Amino acid sequence: MQQRSFWAMGSTITIVIDSDEANARSVFAGAYRIFRTYERILSRFQPHSDLNALNRCAGRGPRRVGQTLWRALQHALWMAYRSDGLVTPAVGEALHTAGYDRDFRQMAGTLTADIKAPSPVPDWRLIQCDPRRRTVSLPAGMRLDLGGSAKGWTATLIARGLGRRYPTLVDAGGDIALSGPRRDGSPWPIEVADPLHPDRGLALLMLRRGGVATSGVDYRRWLHHGKWQHHLIDPRTGDPASTDLLTATVIAPTLSLAEMAAKVVLILGAEAGWHWLADQPNMAGLLVHRDGQIIRTPNVDRYCWQSLMSVSR
Repeated sequence: MQQRSFWAMGSTITIVIDSDEANARSVFAGAYRIFRTYERILSRFQPHSDLNALNRCAGRGPRRVGQTLWRALQHALWMAYRSDGLVTPAVGEALHTAGYDRDFRQMAGTLTADIKAPSPVPDWRLIQCDPRRRTVSLPAGMRLDLGGSAKGWTATLIARGLGRRYPTLVDAGGDIALSGPRRDGSPWPIEVADPLHPDRGLALLMLRRGGVATSGVDYRRWLHHGKWQHHLIDPRTGDPASTDLLTATVIAPTLSLAEMAAKVVLILGAEAGWHWLADQPNMAGLLVHRDGQIIRTPNVDRYCWQSLMSVSR
């Protein structure tokens, strides 16, 4: 077993390969280059990124984009479709308005400058894409943010690519993509953090493939005029989501689906979010209510080797 960690896309990235071969170390350098290259193309916080170049052309007609941005945007639009617009790349302006206007490491612990009144997020279906010309047209006033979508998408690509040679786990800031089981066919152990008790885990998952993602309002947050803001925008209001959940952890066939579903559950809240998740085939989840209650979907037990303080709905 070998692993390497580095910082990219606003998170610590850890790549684990189940191999003792000395020449396997070379794969880490390639994975690092891909993450950093994609960050330069897809980040809202890179002034000269392809994403920001596209954002600056909002309202000016079609713009031809590079292959990486095209693929990442199509992925984000598919997640918007799957979530009925609750998870959308069109939240860039809302995030900026809420004060999330720079890399989180640069703003943590600081008061945000003046925050304008929020407005509903533009409909993602207004984004016009021409696959033949590979052009994208944004309506005036729309700003895209690919954020966690791009990070999860990149982690999945890395896991699949390395997985052709070695069993691979990619941990992108706590969101995890798996290429398949370990060399001996056994599952990977993955601990779900307890946001209320950082010194212990909430559950120990045993997964052979797919992905697991946690979305929460307990980490990426900042104080403004006595009010806590966070990065999870409810596109129906344009404001940080008003939710009774602290975190939602979702297991799904892919990391991208898990990441999308975790955000949907947080935005919908405990009651509606639980019902939405319970209706999704091949997904399971652990939710932490703000009052400390631990809520799980009925099928999550198939993945848990150990679960602490769990309460089923």
